[in-house]
Amino acid sequence: MVKFIIGRQLVGKKVVTNDGFDVGRFIDADISPITGKINAFIVEPNMDSNITNKLKIDSGQIKIPYNAVQAVNDYIVIDRKSM
Repeated sequence: MVKFIIGRQLVGKKVVTNDGFDVGRFIDADISPITGKINAFIVEPNMDSNITNKLKIDSGQIKIPYNAVQAVNDYIVIDRKSM
């Protein structure tokens, strides 16, 4: 059975890499108005994390490509190599 998650339930979830680094918290999703598919997750970065220094921060936010997302449950797990 497929489990659907409402976007509202994602807001505030912690985003971590598959090797345990804390990236930040989910804020929003970039969704294509034409196809309705998710292009990227928009994340508020954890500035105390070493990994955020290596990512492009634009207006205080990080865009993580949707293809980097591996799992969504208590945390949003992303593949560090796909970022």
